[in-house]
Amino acid sequence: MMGIQGPGALSSRHSCRLTCGLRSVRAEAGRPQKSLSGKFIQGLQSVRSSIERGNKAQAATAEKTVSGPTEGTTEPDTPAAQIAKDSDRKQAVMFQGFGWSSCEKGGWYKIVQEKIPDLKAAGCTHIWLPPPSQSVAPQGYMPGLLYNLETPYGSQEELVSLNKALKEAGIESVGDIVINHRCAGEKGKDGVWNKFSDDRSQIDGAPIDWGRWAITGDDPEFKGKGAPDTGDDYGPAPDLDHTNEDLRKSLVDWMNWLKNDIGFTAWRFDFVKGYAPDFMNQYCGDTVGNEVFNVGEFWCDLKWGDGLEYDQNEPRQRLCDWLDKAAGCTLFDFVTKGILSEAVKNCEYWRLRDGQGKQPGLMGWWPSRAVTFLDNHDTGSTQQHWPFPSGKEETGYAYILTHPGIPCVLWEHYFDYGKASIVNELIEIRKRNGINATSSLEILCADGDMYLAKVDDKLQVKLGPRYDMGDLSPGDEWKIVSSGNDFAVWERNL
Repeated sequence: MMGIQGPGALSSRHSCRLTCGLRSVRAEAGRPQKSLSGKFIQGLQSVRSSIERGNKAQAATAEKTVSGPTEGTTEPDTPAAQIAKDSDRKQAVMFQGFGWSSCEKGGWYKIVQEKIPDLKAAGCTHIWLPPPSQSVAPQGYMPGLLYNLETPYGSQEELVSLNKALKEAGIESVGDIVINHRCAGEKGKDGVWNKFSDDRSQIDGAPIDWGRWAITGDDPEFKGKGAPDTGDDYGPAPDLDHTNEDLRKSLVDWMNWLKNDIGFTAWRFDFVKGYAPDFMNQYCGDTVGNEVFNVGEFWCDLKWGDGLEYDQNEPRQRLCDWLDKAAGCTLFDFVTKGILSEAVKNCEYWRLRDGQGKQPGLMGWWPSRAVTFLDNHDTGSTQQHWPFPSGKEETGYAYILTHPGIPCVLWEHYFDYGKASIVNELIEIRKRNGINATSSLEILCADGDMYLAKVDDKLQVKLGPRYDMGDLSPGDEWKIVSSGNDFAVWERNL
């Protein structure tokens, strides 16, 4: 789900009401605008502002400002199965298995299933599939009947078949979980769309035809009777009250049905800024497990002045603060996406090293929990709300596929934009050299026209148009294994 970020961003992905259908409202191109979809929750914002002010000083240090074990270590009493899953997550390479308009293609699940041999050959370990439930919007991000899996992407039977085929190929199926909000099917006595249709659990047949009690009490549009929202408001649909134990149990039951009967093995959570991160422990831990590769979408605003500011410690601290409370979940690294986009677009590669010599995004502070990407169905695809610079995609993939963090490849870049060959090559280099989410990184140069880094002392990666590298040019012990427009990758000549 989309937040506000970057030139040409949306004020909300779906500026709609159930009574008037789906429509998109584009923000005026140019500078990023403040979100128009979030309500200003006075008490919560005050607390968050205080936390962020206090953390600015901490964010200026080279240390990761979060709790938990040091990167690359494992707690001594960690069970063997969890250690194995943690290792799998560190080695993960995810593909986003759809674009914004994939729902219009007809039989999308079948299309993905046909591409499984290509995905496996590419080194894909996880594929993120679209939201599975019936939705007011065809893309799936306005869910109504959670247990109805007949969608524009295909039927429930086709989805089960796809997940079975993915499992046989050794690829994890990541379900897109939209639980910040749920669309009501009927108007209540007050004339507001806040009465949910009779959707029955496939586990015990219990109805989940919730009423106003399931909606946050401070939702400005849908007149809920629940507790106040624990996160940002999502204007187009009723925000769910995640403090309600019965509601959470219903959602966990549904997710376990998706796991056990439909075949999903991990989750991508939509719009996680809409509810407190503390609930993730239950939503992950009571379903697929906290140690599995689960990822949330927290679209944080970057800092802009006349252009993108150099210091982006504040937004990445917000991501760290969320992760610190969210059990084992990871987050998409929107900070790196924004900085890398500006660096390659404007030949400003100095942006790729922060004041402490680290990577400037979330991947610089907490790489094992940072999912790096160039574009998704909101930023790129057919929406193009904040696209990675056209023609620079290979340079971008040369960065995220050779660096720490967990990389994610966009379906359209791979299958539609002709980037399969270079992506395959870079993933093979990553795997051949054992590069993973917590690999070490030494940034050797970050100037306007050149970035050079050494990864695990096994790779050297150069970005930028500079041809004469001078004394920084790798010696005879290195050989070029991949190159293209404004990038080159060397590995040791063993």
